[in-house]
Parts: sequence; C-alpha cells; structure tokens
Amino acid sequence: LVVLSEVGIEDPSSRRLCQTFSADPHNTFRPASSDWHPLQSPKPTHHQVQSHCDLIVSNGGLPLLQRLYQLRRESLKIQRNIVRIIGNLALNEGVHQAIFQSGWLPVLAEMMQSPHIMQASHAARALANLDRDAVTEKYQDGVYILHPQTRDNQPIKADVLFIHGILGAAFKTWRQKDRNTLEEERDAKGSDDYTECWPKSWLAADCPNLRVLSVEYDSHLSDWMAKCPAENQRKSLAYRSRELLNKLKLAGVGERPVVWVAHSMGGLLVKKMLLDAADDPDLQGLIKNTKGIMFYSVPHRGTLMAEYSVNVRYLLFPSIEVRELCKDSPALRNLNEGFLNIAKENEIKVLSFAETLPTNIGPMIKIFVVPTQSADLGIGELIQVDVDHLNICKPEKKDSFLYRRSLQFIQEALQRYTSQ
Repeated sequence: LVVLSEVGIEDPSSRRLCQTFSADPHNTFRPASSDWHPLQSPKPTHHQVQSHCDLIVSNGGLPLLQRLYQLRRESLKIQRNIVRIIGNLALNEGVHQAIFQSGWLPVLAEMMQSPHIMQASHAARALANLDRDAVTEKYQDGVYILHPQTRDNQPIKADVLFIHGILGAAFKTWRQKDRNTLEEERDAKGSDDYTECWPKSWLAADCPNLRVLSVEYDSHLSDWMAKCPAENQRKSLAYRSRELLNKLKLAGVGERPVVWVAHSMGGLLVKKMLLDAADDPDLQGLIKNTKGIMFYSVPHRGTLMAEYSVNVRYLLFPSIEVRELCKDSPALRNLNEGFLNIAKENEIKVLSFAETLPTNIGPMIKIFVVPTQSADLGIGELIQVDVDHLNICKPEKKDSFLYRRSLQFIQEALQRYTSQ
C-alpha cells in the first residue's frame, strides 16, 4: 500500500518542531518521534497526481485502503487521512466506478454522520468529488466544504472562504475559544455547547444559503527540521497564491459573490491572491465578486515575531513564511498598496480585528505578534479586542461580540445578493 500510493500524509495538526508557540494545543512543536507511521509521513503523495490514480486502482489500492480503514477504526487521524486519499482519487472521474464498486459509498455516508466535524468534512469532500450529477465543482486537496455538506434544494447565493495563518489549519484555527479558558461556562452549560469549528456549527446555521469553505495549506514558523532547501519556493507567498487560486477556481470560487475571512498570514495570502487575480483575464470574476474581507490580526505592515525569529536564529531558524513578514518590508508595502487600489476600485468592504493582549511564544516570553498599527489596514473599520493573537479568531460563544460582529459584517456585505 505504501509503495502503490505513497500515502504519506502528515496531519497538519501534527508539528515536528521543538518549540512551543503559546499554550495552544494545535501549535505545540515537538521533536520528531520514532513512532513513524506511513499515513503521517510528509512525503509527496501519488494520489494527488491524477496520472497515477489509475495505477493505484489497478493495483488494488482501493480494497487495501478499505481494509486499513476497517482495521484502524480506533484512530480518527488515520481514518481522516485514508478518506483524504479517497477524496483526492475522486478528482479523477475515471476511477469513480472503481470507488463505488469497492464499497466506499456506505463508508463515506457513515463518516458523514460523525459528531467530529473534521471527520464529517473529509467525508463530505470525498462525496462531493464523487457526485457529478448535482455538483460541478471539484474540491482539491486542502479545500473543504463546511456547508452545505449534503444535497440541498435551497440555492446557494454566495461563498464565504476561511483562510488560516502560520501553523493554522482548516478546522482548528476556527474553533471556539480553547476549552481550558471556558471551563466555568462549560460546567454551567455542558460540553455539548463547544464547537470544533464555528463556521460549520454557527455560521452555517445563521446563513444557510451560503457556501462555507475552509482552505488548508502547510506552513511553518521555523525551518529547524527542514528536509530540503528547495522546498522554500513552495512556501513563498507568491507560490501559495498561485496554487490556491488554481484550487479555488476548480471549486467555482469567483462565480458568485464572495466574502473572505482570514487570520494572520492568511490575510496577506488573500491580498496576494486578489493582486494575482487582477492580472489574470480568467480570474476577473473573482475580483468583481469579492464583496468583503474580514481580517483577524493580519500583519499588513509586518510582525515583531519575524524580528524575534531572526534575532534568535540559532535557536529558531525562521521559515520563509516568517521572513516574508518582517516589519515594514518593501514586499509587504507593495502588497498593501496594490491591494488598497483593488479594494477602492471595486468597493470591497473591509473589517479588521486587532489583538490587544500579548501572546505566549515560549517560556516567560510574551509579545504582541501583530500590534494594532500593523493590523490597521487604513481602510474600513478597525476593532480592538481584548484577546491575544491566537484567540482573535476564536469567539468565546455564539452570542459573544466577536462572533456577532463577524456575522453582521458577512450579512451586510452579502445582503444585496442573499435577499434576492
């Protein structure tokens, strides 16, 4: 199975570094473990290469994956990664019949009913890629549909896209504020109130006629464990922009009104994508249909974290992502100027949130990752919130100011299109 499909997938929630970026359990770096498993290896994957899909299927890859899935039912992570492979294979319509015949439909349908949002969303992506009767879009690796996850007669009026930042992920970046800080509320209300992904649990319920997508890409704070210097090109903002634009185009993004929601470096990525789209005749629809952008602590003018990483390079080798975020860098200045022109020309609504509390980045070290002056884009509304960098995009509860204001912005930006 490993030889056939190179099923090396590293779960983005697993980081193999050796520092701790605050108390966020998702952003905990740890040394590489000897507990290696082929489903968690970061090697390139054949199931992401369309020309290799037929070979995987013809050599019995689907039954082997099915057997492994059944044998490892106790591991949610391994099951997610197996279904991620099926979702990637399903991008090739030539292998759909083989997937059906190997019994994957009932397995995916069962996984769709999982109470775990990550499990259900991986299954939903695979099923959407298999459904060519009702769905024309294709969801590439790392593009997850949070809503609607089943066929629905209600027409979709607009899209909302969530883009995480450094060390983020498609689901965990957008979880409710961490459980340990909400212990008293949980004791009073019950743990069922906690959501692993508020765009899926809350936004989808409040805006049922929107398609909600979350995008995932691998990112690093440090190159301490870098395996190949050539990989740096793939980590640059320019490369990621072009890669994600291609994926989003296949998902039909730009064909209807869009609101972007971005945290930290994800906001810079959104701006870069819009600049690149403006220069591409095939992507003009994305520019014209972008109606609003919500920035959560986006370092428009750079971040002190980049300077910190450079100053202690012998302890923490800053990744290319971090080096691109140096305070007042010419690249960021040019990116900002270009984006402001696009935003003004196309009357794009903007809402920015800024952190006002320092973030733990290590033992006895706290810094403002994105100071207010860097989070201030210069247009739209700027709101300061008494949280740190990691929690700026994690509302405490559904009736909290952070969520209610975010919801209000999305509804106002799309009101003209969703009320028709």
